[in-house]
Amino acid sequence: MSKIKVLLLRGVNVSGANRLPMPEFRQMLLELGLEQIHTHIQSGNAVFVDPGVKDMQAKISAAMVDRFGFAPTMFVMDLADYDAVLAANPYHKQGAADGSKVHLYFLAKPVPAAEIMALTALAKDGEALVQTPAALYLLAPNGIGRSALAAKLEQNITAPKTARNYTSATAIAALARTITL
Repeated sequence: MSKIKVLLLRGVNVSGANRLPMPEFRQMLLELGLEQIHTHIQSGNAVFVDPGVKDMQAKISAAMVDRFGFAPTMFVMDLADYDAVLAANPYHKQGAADGSKVHLYFLAKPVPAAEIMALTALAKDGEALVQTPAALYLLAPNGIGRSALAAKLEQNITAPKTARNYTSATAIAALARTITL
């Protein structure tokens, strides 16, 4: 059965590293049997229809190594699961007002509670961090670039993760909803 999927790649087209041209990336996904492929900005966000490709994530990873020379951490999820992560965001109001102040960190596994407590102790100037099983939600009212909490989060959370600001996260969901099955 076909399903709409969301693919998030970590560390693509950042400061010239892990260059991934989106037209070639879309073509690669098409060659793997995926359909109705759309990308959002240049940072490895894709939505598509999966008609039931077996071992899809492993195939994407192998194809990326073959074609682009690297395989970043990736998160592939059904649109319903992606929407659930967005719906669980406790900072929706703040994100709707300024999407650059709220970041969602998609997680491969939950972060131990002790690590979260240690990080939240570093929060300053209205910063806050909340975890659900699938994501961390960071409120950085002064911006991510000025957030000591954000910097420590990147350094201290070893679980595979990738972050999107609220604006990008909601735009990806909207793009996925343009797909028809």
